[in-house]
Amino acid sequence: MAAVTSSFSLSTLSHCSQRKNLSLSSSTRFLPPNSESFRLAPNFSIQYVAVRASDSASRVVVRCSSSLSDIPTVSETKLSFLKAYKRPIPSIYNSVLQELIVQHHLMKYKKSYQYDPVFALGFVTVYDQLMEGYPSDEDRDAIFQAYINALNEDPERYRADAQKLEEWARAQNSTSLIEFSSREGEVEGILKDIAERAGAKDSFSYSRFFAIGLFRLLELANAMEPTILEKLCAALNVNKRSVDRDLDVYRNLLSKLVQAKELLREYVDREKKKREERSEPQKANETIAKCLGEHQISALK
Repeated sequence: MAAVTSSFSLSTLSHCSQRKNLSLSSSTRFLPPNSESFRLAPNFSIQYVAVRASDSASRVVVRCSSSLSDIPTVSETKLSFLKAYKRPIPSIYNSVLQELIVQHHLMKYKKSYQYDPVFALGFVTVYDQLMEGYPSDEDRDAIFQAYINALNEDPERYRADAQKLEEWARAQNSTSLIEFSSREGEVEGILKDIAERAGAKDSFSYSRFFAIGLFRLLELANAMEPTILEKLCAALNVNKRSVDRDLDVYRNLLSKLVQAKELLREYVDREKKKREERSEPQKANETIAKCLGEHQISALK
């Protein structure tokens, strides 16, 4: 008996169905499309094993499988975040956080995704800019923990790697920043690995957070000339046009955040003033009542 194994995408399924004597294994079940258990991962594939025996016709056993079957949905990631941090978040922060976690989920679960410290630096930069001025530092840290944990990643690693790159960048200049490949060091090794993977194309997943991480490196090294960004992108094998586009989006986001936070601050100040104005007559009445009470007590004596 000889066995032949092959695999093919969904688009070629029709070719298999045209074979004669096709039978399904007893463990194969078909579920309706609206079933809770019916979910196809992005790289879903079908395998078949053709078994030929001398005394019987060829038989094809079809098996469905996906290496990404454990990938959570966006809704599940958002629910994990809400379960981990149950306190209310002001709408100005919450709306942006919800949008970020959707984008982050899609980045994280791409087939070519691989964590790297520049990506981490980019996200930490965005998060800290967003949450600047948050009423409670403790809550801000708790939200960060809940957010990263919801994506099944390590918040401590994000913070540690971001700090490591920030400290390194502060010690660089325009020249040393783009000549990382000619030097040895921990961060230099990280950048070399990124350049190698980006050059291979299929093992590197470019993202907006990565672009912001690059921008932060330039900012801390005081190397903001456009030519430096171009050279750094070339050294890392990254498309500068994509970086420019995503940095424009980032700058627009920061501008909107500044305006929104200013409006929020004005609203809080107005509400505080209103409460103070409402409390003044009450305090006056309490003072009068206290004085009258003291006067009546004196008269009784």
